[in-house]
Parts: sequence; C-alpha cells; structure tokens
Amino acid sequence: MIKNRLIPVLLLKDGWLVQSKGFSRFQKLGNPIVAVKRLSEWAADELIYLDISREEEYDLARDDLKHPNRQNFLDIIEDVSTFAFMPITVGGKIKTLNDIEIRLKKGADKVAINTRAVENLDFIKESAQEFGSQCVVISIDVKLEEKEYIVYTNGGKKRTNYKVKEWARIVQDYGAGEILINSIDRDGSRMGYDLNLIQLVSETVNIPTIALGGADDWEDFEEVLTKTKADAVAAANIFHYRDQSVYLAKKYLFDQGLNVRKPFLIEIEKI
Repeated sequence: MIKNRLIPVLLLKDGWLVQSKGFSRFQKLGNPIVAVKRLSEWAADELIYLDISREEEYDLARDDLKHPNRQNFLDIIEDVSTFAFMPITVGGKIKTLNDIEIRLKKGADKVAINTRAVENLDFIKESAQEFGSQCVVISIDVKLEEKEYIVYTNGGKKRTNYKVKEWARIVQDYGAGEILINSIDRDGSRMGYDLNLIQLVSETVNIPTIALGGADDWEDFEEVLTKTKADAVAAANIFHYRDQSVYLAKKYLFDQGLNVRKPFLIEIEKI
C-alpha cells in the first residue's frame, strides 16, 4: 500500500523564508537553505517550495550571511536541491513550458501550477504531455463563500468562476498528476484543516490530493488522514517553530498506526 506523505511547505518572498497568514500577512523567518537542510535531516517525505514574490529579482539587503545573496528564485532552487534528500515540488511564476524545463534542470522533481492553469487550460495538457503527469501538480487556492468553495488565483487575490469540485475534475481530465488543495481561510489560522473541503476534493478525483492550510498540531494531520481520502498532508508554519518537527510529527502518526513511513533522522554534513 502506498504510504501517506508528510510534506513541509516553504514560502519564499523576496528571497526570505516567510510565514503566511490569510495570504496577506507575511513574517520573515530566515534563510531558505538552512530550513531545507533541517527538513532533510528530519526525513520529510517531500518538500513543496513556493515563490510568492511579486518581483522577478530580489535582494536580501544582507551581505553578512553564510550563504550567497541570490538574486532570483532559480538560483535558490539550485542551492536548495544540493541539500534536499527528498523530492521537491517548485511553484511560482510558471507560465511556459520553458519555465518548467528550467526548474526541473535546476533540481525540481515536480512543478506546482496555479494561475496559469486557470488562464490557459491547455497549458495543463501541454505540460503533462511534455514532462509527464507525475510532474504536474495543480495548486488550488480556495475561499468559502456563501457555503460554496470558490477557486482563487493570483496569490488569493483574484476570484474565478470555478467552484472547487468542478475545477478539480477539469484539471484531472486535462492531465494533472496531483492536486494541492489550500484553504485561504485557514492559512496561518491554526484552526485545523477544512476537512469538508479536503474530503470534497479527494472524493471527486482519482489522482492524489495534498491537504494544506490551518495545521496547529500533529492531531490535525491525523484528522486529515483518518477522516478524508487525502493522500498527503502539507503544512508550512508549524514546522518552523519546533526542533525535529517533521520527525516528531511522523513519529506521532506512525505510533497511531497510520500508514506513514517509519520516522528516522539523517545526518547531513554541516553547511
């Protein structure tokens, strides 16, 4: 039986690793490369790396760090892939097949596509045909409005005419290999996952679904894996404030008898 996955999400804004709340408030957390090294040591199953910067080029305005002051996301991906001992999904500013190819060459294993998929449905199909469905993750950001789950794009700022169930079916039919479902309402809220949303999507499609948005403790991961058909749980903020967080989360789930990989730690040469 395929194991359920535990996936940390890293959000990069203007070169900084950040914490997000409601897709609108961002707090700087530190260096993105150091975070990846820790997550690798704690044996995360996968890693999702999303660039939410508005600009193409950025500057940390710091030259006293141990790591190079990278000017763009692509260089950071290349740095990160050196220390990542797990598959990496990369998202943000993907508009063309060439954008995907570059990210894969830099070290990504998959790409997460959001806004461009809504703008051009054929882009999903073209991406799957060119690189394989297993490489194409469609990221769906959702708000609950008058008891309907509505799909948003452009970093949660632009409302679409799609309801989430309809959109999930469409992206599956067009060749998506996986869906990352993210609740804008729960982002950074520590209220737990929107289980109704996750179950709605996971029972609608046959491709794997990843739940994101609202985790506060390990029990929230357990709820997703026992009360919905989601294949994986992802979280961002919760993993940044506890030492060995991924290891401890996985140990909790493993001890509860859930279908996750046995937890372990990896020793990585200091950077």
